[in-house]
Amino acid sequence: MIRPVLTEIGIFLIPFAIYALYLLASRSGVLKQSSWPLHVLGKLALGALVLTIVSLLLLAHYSGAPPNATYVPAHIENGRLVPGYEK
Repeated sequence: MIRPVLTEIGIFLIPFAIYALYLLASRSGVLKQSSWPLHVLGKLALGALVLTIVSLLLLAHYSGAPPNATYVPAHIENGRLVPGYEK
């Protein structure tokens, strides 16, 4: 469960990292408060939320088993371990 959470946090931070790289490339000073005005932070946060919501929707839509599929979990059959599969 921690991997999807960390992935979504990483996706949320992408716009901020890109802006920080832009500030580094333009030599504007990444740590200066004037480089991070409130309206820029708002736009970055809005973009980050859109990216996060889109990634969650794509994850929900394209992950998992196909419709009407039944998952048979891993089990022991005739003394041998049979991996899980979709039926």
